[in-house]
Amino acid sequence: MKIVFLDSNTVGDVDLSPIKELGDYTSYEYTADDEVVDNCKGADIVISNKVYLGKEVMDKLPELKLICVAATGTNNVDLDYAAKKNILVKNVAAYSSMSVVQHTFALLFSMMHSVGDYDSYIKSNDYSNSNSFTCMNYSYDELSALTWGIVGLGDIGRNVAKLASAFGANVIYYSTSGKNSNPDYKSVSFDELLLNSDIISIHAPLNDNTYDLFKYDSFKKMKKSAIIVNVGRGGIINEVDLAKALVDNQIKGAALDVFEKEPIPLENPLLAVEDKKKLILTPHIAWASVQARERLIKGICNNISQFYKSNI
Repeated sequence: MKIVFLDSNTVGDVDLSPIKELGDYTSYEYTADDEVVDNCKGADIVISNKVYLGKEVMDKLPELKLICVAATGTNNVDLDYAAKKNILVKNVAAYSSMSVVQHTFALLFSMMHSVGDYDSYIKSNDYSNSNSFTCMNYSYDELSALTWGIVGLGDIGRNVAKLASAFGANVIYYSTSGKNSNPDYKSVSFDELLLNSDIISIHAPLNDNTYDLFKYDSFKKMKKSAIIVNVGRGGIINEVDLAKALVDNQIKGAALDVFEKEPIPLENPLLAVEDKKKLILTPHIAWASVQARERLIKGICNNISQFYKSNI
């Protein structure tokens, strides 16, 4: 069967040879919207990370039988229409959970401990010229003295909660679906989470319950000393309101790995926040540890192999 990977560059330098061995393989580093149909012509199987596959595309690809999403989320596929066309859609669940958990703490600790500022302090030679063995310019708290609020207690959220608890933090959570229940942690309303948390980390999917969940009024309810970390989806935080909240000192800081539009547009107000210490931004790479990407490719290969077996 003919296999086409529409945006192979999104998985970096991971070995793709296991996929290549499964069929007549073609890959494109990137595929623009107006190139999708041409790049997919004759394909039985299409692999896509971020390229959108909707009704108009599927109608022009009569051979298409399987869409492999190179991610956990499937919002880049019109799932209802794929089902009507008898096109199977398979994702790879939970392959990046521990990678995202680890990056959550990397973002938080970089901000809490002012790592970049202290690094610059030494490299500027100010430390060498100081008469003190230490520097107290930037203070930090122990997690054991803080309350960590988690939005979304799925696989990633539970693992963050587990590690936060190991540091001694008081963990509370808000279930955006209302379905998650975990006796190990205290479930609270959204307003309670905002009022009581020193740290809020977001691990929820983007849907009707979570879009624009954090607006200016939300930030006004948070502690002035609070830090928010978003490794979920960009649209969960209203970025215009977050920028205003940071400028107005409604919260201490924000660390974001995801944005409503990616790559982040130059006109995004977050980029105009003058006090850069209040904001840490990374380009949607929380999921992308070497091991996570290897698991992703393995999962894609497994989905294709299972498809072959079911169609023999």
